[in-house]
Amino acid sequence: MLLHDLVAASAAVRATRSRTAKIAALATALREAGPDEIETATSYLSGVLRQRRTGLGWKSLTAVPAPASVPTLQVQEVHERLEEVSAVAGAGSQARRTGLVDELFGRATADEQDYLRGLVTGELRQGALDGLMLEAVAAAAEVPAATVRRAAMMTGSTTTAAVAALTGGMAGLSEFGLEVGRPLRPMLASSASDVAEAFTKAGADGAPVAVDCKLDGIRIQVHKLGDSVRVFTRSLDEITDRVPEVVEAVAGLRSKALVLDGEAIALGPGGRPRPFQETGARTASRLDVATLRERVPLSTYFFDLLHVDGEDVLDLPGHERLERLADVVAPENLVQRLVTADADEAHDWFRELVSAGHEGVVVKSLAAPYDAGRRGAAWVKVKPRHTLDLVVLAVEWGSGRRQGWLSNIHLGAPDPETGGFVMLGKTFKGMTDEMLQWQTERFLSLETSRSGHVVHLRPEQVVEVAFDGIQTSSRYPAGMALRFARVLRYRNDKGPDEADTVEMVRSLHAG
Repeated sequence: MLLHDLVAASAAVRATRSRTAKIAALATALREAGPDEIETATSYLSGVLRQRRTGLGWKSLTAVPAPASVPTLQVQEVHERLEEVSAVAGAGSQARRTGLVDELFGRATADEQDYLRGLVTGELRQGALDGLMLEAVAAAAEVPAATVRRAAMMTGSTTTAAVAALTGGMAGLSEFGLEVGRPLRPMLASSASDVAEAFTKAGADGAPVAVDCKLDGIRIQVHKLGDSVRVFTRSLDEITDRVPEVVEAVAGLRSKALVLDGEAIALGPGGRPRPFQETGARTASRLDVATLRERVPLSTYFFDLLHVDGEDVLDLPGHERLERLADVVAPENLVQRLVTADADEAHDWFRELVSAGHEGVVVKSLAAPYDAGRRGAAWVKVKPRHTLDLVVLAVEWGSGRRQGWLSNIHLGAPDPETGGFVMLGKTFKGMTDEMLQWQTERFLSLETSRSGHVVHLRPEQVVEVAFDGIQTSSRYPAGMALRFARVLRYRNDKGPDEADTVEMVRSLHAG
């Protein structure tokens, strides 16, 4: 399969706002991929390299050879060459890497060079977000989209699901289920401005719901199989060796096989949460874990059960999963929870938890299954202030006291319609000197280009901001802007695909 075919498909997707047309263009390209090309083609059509790191940045791709006149590059050739680039290390690595890049780009046409730059820098804008790609895989393989989505959820990988669907059809997809030891995509919560709205969104309608304490910690998924315990983050990265407290909390449970969903959090005296940065730093570091544990001990809380002793329970209603959870986990490791049909009682519970230093609550339907990887209405989070998780698109050099630091950040929300981001405002409020120092180093590593005092970035860093409201604004493409946005924290535990979308922001504006 020629890279040219993917470039053409990408252009077709980018040129239309029709979801149906996007799916058709992607599906057509996927059908052309050979069995050994499907994984790479799916990844590239999603705008993502298969390599986690290549050592290449925007600057290293500015001076490449003149483009070729005829497309000859094969998709798998590109992947293999980038594999070589990512493996380069040691003395003379820069020259070796440059040589490999020049050879690759020298064989690419002008359109292919632009496409490759976008892939490498994370700047490819083509509107092929994950949900769209899964539908395209289903269309190309002529199988139900729900079956493809479930396979991707269970494996944590769209490309794995694509290979199975396109080479084995329904039979190939049916092989994937929950496997203890292999992380699956976690269920996610939508947002509401208050408890009453959350009750409505969760479909309470007079029926009781679970109102869980929303902990300001790190989401964890814990797998136990015999004497082995493994801990994964919401992004499916393994952190077992960094969180011995979590391992110990699960290792002693009587069940031989478990998959649990929960949070790890650092608590201070009286059980009040310590700053999120302390929890984040604990779970991010592999160095001297024993000392870190002594200084910042973690507490473990679970709020859902997905598997127990050979039985998958994620498709059971919420109330059954919670009953089973209470049977297998020690009471001190269960998240605080109120079950009620009374929104006023839930609101009082919400205020009590916020007063104790917690983030808020998550209102959960007791009838819904665990919908792995989806952000639906079955779980609805409520926080005491307006907050959004957005993506930093660019940053400006500061002046005065902030001279020499990257300061004012440009805030963007993902737009599923285009696959790009929509800017909603700027802010430098809430930034400490320590934060300014950190973000200057971080954002320079994400730089793609500059225009004057503005540094444009790969859209990777998620930031949580508080704001006082959303106002109509002709200054920004979405026609709205955040009022008095201020930085609460950087969310290194979240990727840009987990940020709040422009549709969600627009719904808050309309409300």
